[in-house]
Amino acid sequence: MHLAPALPPQRDAFAVPPEIAYFNTANLSPQLHSVRAAGLAALDRRAAPWAISARDWFADVERLRALFGGLIGADAEGVALVPATSYGIAVAARNTPLRPGDRVVVLAQEYPSGIYTWRAATRASRAEVVTVRRTEEQSWTDAVLSVIDGRVRVVSVPNVHWTDGALLDLDAISARTREVGARLVIDGSQSIGAMPFDVGALRPDFVVSVGYKWLLGPFGVGYLYVAPEHREGEPLEQNWIVRAGAQDFARLVDYRDEYEPGARRFDVGQRTKFELLPMAVAALTQLQAWTVPAVAATLERLTTTIAERVAGLGFAPLPPEQRGPHMLGVRLPEPARAAALAALTDAGCYAAVRGESLRISPHLHVTPEDVDRLVTALSRL
Repeated sequence: MHLAPALPPQRDAFAVPPEIAYFNTANLSPQLHSVRAAGLAALDRRAAPWAISARDWFADVERLRALFGGLIGADAEGVALVPATSYGIAVAARNTPLRPGDRVVVLAQEYPSGIYTWRAATRASRAEVVTVRRTEEQSWTDAVLSVIDGRVRVVSVPNVHWTDGALLDLDAISARTREVGARLVIDGSQSIGAMPFDVGALRPDFVVSVGYKWLLGPFGVGYLYVAPEHREGEPLEQNWIVRAGAQDFARLVDYRDEYEPGARRFDVGQRTKFELLPMAVAALTQLQAWTVPAVAATLERLTTTIAERVAGLGFAPLPPEQRGPHMLGVRLPEPARAAALAALTDAGCYAAVRGESLRISPHLHVTPEDVDRLVTALSRL
């Protein structure tokens, strides 16, 4: 499914040496030269704290809030800055009252941050975590839809499964979730930035994404979208910078109970991160220039090529209609998993094993020569 015209080669935009074939964006993104330059400039600025004004504590924060909102079809008012997936899902749990007998739906073998949060929340409330498993004949979408009923209070799912890129139809899941009066919490860490995502169409309650994977930014800067009906909720922490009037440093001792408007009350206290936020701004600015549909189309061509070539080696990747455009899971028997990583590393090629799959996650830096190197290394297994 080509979503837009593909982009021309972008290898020169990334700090990836020519001898490295990197297919592990789902773990940690390759670094853009523009992001690295922004980080170095930020370090220089931080070295002169006397030149940092009160306005500087807020300027990059608000710019970043607006940039992320633009990527997901939201305005800045709906975006909070958080340090991690676990923080964002904890905000969702804090603002979702659970009662005994309520159910929280999650996927089997899902990324652990959300699982631990929902386990803790259900233990405290005597609610129940329902772990969805699928059969070989089932899609994740069908498996999730089969368990959503009137007992379900929360559906907490990703757009693609983190181990192999298997796709979930969020439109269908959202519609069913609203039908039973449940809340939809989406972990977009493995899709936002690489797949089009529109909160206006999906109408989720909460969406969280880290910034260091498909958003190409630094570690420690993440994002939380909060639907309008939850923006008067309770934050995880009580920090000064999200309070009304915080821009006036001379009056911070005039304590205020009122918060800044929108989702800002959910920001982490140390959100300003002078050394990191300029890097995140540079990353999202570049994604905005490329556009997410064009990134998705380009990555889809790459993963399609890789899938066809590894299928010729006897591997069985997921078919195109069952996976996201940017990630490819190749199931390996257990004895072959360590051997596969060793063979790839020996060839200067880097991917990951997650669950039962060799997870291949390229970005726009990947060249035909990189693909050749990957396929050649796998052919030796």
